[in-house]
Amino acid sequence: MPRLSLSDFLQGPAEAPILDVRAPVEYAQGHIPGALSFPLFSDEERARIGTTYKQMSQEKAVLLGLDLFGPRMSQMVRQAQKLAPHKQVRVHCWRGGMRSGAVQWLLELAGFHVHLLNKGYKDYRHWALAEFGQPRSLLVLGGLTGSGKTDVLQALAAAEQPVLDLEGLASHKGSAFGSIGQPPQPTQEQFENELAAVLATLPAQVPTWVEDESRTIGSMHVPPPLFAQLRTAPLILLEIPRDVRVRKLAEEYGRHDPAALATSILRIRKRLGGLATKEALAAIGEDDMEKMVSLVLDYYDRTYTHGLADRPVVRVASDTCDPAINANLVQRAAQEAGFLTTHRPASHGS
Repeated sequence: MPRLSLSDFLQGPAEAPILDVRAPVEYAQGHIPGALSFPLFSDEERARIGTTYKQMSQEKAVLLGLDLFGPRMSQMVRQAQKLAPHKQVRVHCWRGGMRSGAVQWLLELAGFHVHLLNKGYKDYRHWALAEFGQPRSLLVLGGLTGSGKTDVLQALAAAEQPVLDLEGLASHKGSAFGSIGQPPQPTQEQFENELAAVLATLPAQVPTWVEDESRTIGSMHVPPPLFAQLRTAPLILLEIPRDVRVRKLAEEYGRHDPAALATSILRIRKRLGGLATKEALAAIGEDDMEKMVSLVLDYYDRTYTHGLADRPVVRVASDTCDPAINANLVQRAAQEAGFLTTHRPASHGS
C-alpha cells in the first residue's frame, strides 16, 4: 500500500479506525483526535529497545524488537479484528518508520487493507502547530464572571453560528473555580491537537464566535499565535447586572462540594486578601453562596475590567442571563457594528 499524506490519512474511510502503534506513554502525552492506542511495545519494552540501540547496535535492537513482537502477533490481529470488522485500518507511529511498518506487514498478512501515514504523528504535530498561525475571522464574546458566556456560545452554536469552545476543549472554566465539576484537563499537547482539529473545520468566510480568555485556561496555555488573534479581534462585551451574576454563580456553585469551593478560595487568597478570604470561607461554612460569590467577584471584576484597557469594545447591555436572549442581542450588536453580514436569530428553544 502507498503511504498517505496527512490530509489523505485524516480524510480516510470512516470505517477504518486510526491505530496509534506508539507506546502507551507516547499516546497519553498526545495523539491524533479519535485515534485508538494499539501499541506495538509496552513502555518498558520500548525503553529496553532504545537502550539496546544506543548501547549495542541497531541490529541487536531490531532482533530484540522481533523477539518481543513475535509472541503477540496473533493477539494483535485478533484485537484489530474487533476494532475494525471491515478489515480496513489507518496506522501510524512517530515518524512512519519501523513500528508502523511492522504492524502494516502483520495486518496485511492477516487480510487487512492498511492505510499508512507517511511521516507519522510527527507530521500531525507540525500541522497542528502551523494551524494556530492561520489568520482567522473571530468575534470575541466578553463579559464579567457570571455573565453566562459559555451558555451564550452554546445558544449561538444552536443557531448555526460557528463557535470555538476553548474552555470545553481545556476541560476548565478559566477561573480558580474552573476545575470544579469538570473532567481532568488534557495534556497541553493533546489540548493543542484537539484545538487544531476544530480550527481546521471552521468556515473561512464567516466569523467564528469565541469566548474572551486569558493566556491560560487552568493549566492549558492558549497557543500564542491564536491568542494574539483573540486580542486583536472585535470584542462584543455582554454587560449583566452584578446581582444577576451573583445569583447565577451562587446557584451553580451551590451544587458543588463545599471542600472544593474552599480549596479554590485558598488558591487565590493572596489576591483576595486575608479578610475577604476569611469571610468567603465562613460564608461557605454557613452555606451563604451569594455572600461567597460576591466577595470573590470583587477580585474578578477588577481584574477583568483592567484587562479591557486598549481594546476596541462593542457593549451589549442585558438584564438577564437567559442564553437565547443574549445570543440574539450579541448577534444583533455584531451585525450593527458591521462584523456580521447576516443575522440568524438564536432559537429560544436552545
